Amino acid sequence: MNKSKITIRKRRHVRIRAKISGTATCPRLNVFRSLNNNYAQLIDDEKGLTIVSASDMKMEGKANKTERAKKVGMELAKLAKEKNIMACVFDRNGYKYHGRIKALADGAREGGLKF
Repeated sequence: MNKSKITIRKRRHVRIRAKISGTATCPRLNVFRSLNNNYAQLIDDEKGLTIVSASDMKMEGKANKTERAKKVGMELAKLAKEKNIMACVFDRNGYKYHGRIKALADGAREGGLKF
């Protein structure tokens, strides 16, 4: 039986989420990539709250999706520093650690977040 890419990614995501969880001091950095945009948020799973979020929806200038993903990571790290968050757990959301996902993680590291 042929399974779609989305089904396979969701199964991978369930396996990942069974192992990781975010707290107030070390939240979960959740990444979502749509066809056109990149989104990231820091989540406290104990309270069920999104602490900080960032996306490239309103970014100015011409850049490809990978470059925009890196900027999203840097922006998220800047917002996290304002809330005194220095470390997080990276949740790649079932995506392979490659391309935009890797660029976003690298941008967050450059901005000062530790995984």
